[in-house]
Amino acid sequence: MAQRSVGIRELKANLSSCLRQIKAGETIVITERGKPVAKISPVETSLEDKLQTGVRSRLWSWNGKKWQPAPPRSKTRGQKLVSDLLLEDRE
Repeated sequence: MAQRSVGIRELKANLSSCLRQIKAGETIVITERGKPVAKISPVETSLEDKLQTGVRSRLWSWNGKKWQPAPPRSKTRGQKLVSDLLLEDRE
């Protein structure tokens, strides 16, 4: 992520330009007399927003409900779990 320093006076004079750069993913360090006092960085999007973006761009479909995993397709004979049998086979 790119980062640059901006003085307070420059930030006030070019606020719109700085905000465009922040939206583009750049982090801006605000300085006062050459010393850093604050940092402005882009807001991370939430998981819900990322999912909705994927739905809008037709990368996947989602009905908004909680995901329900499918039942297991294989069953073992006896009391052991498939994971236990796999670990035994690896030894």
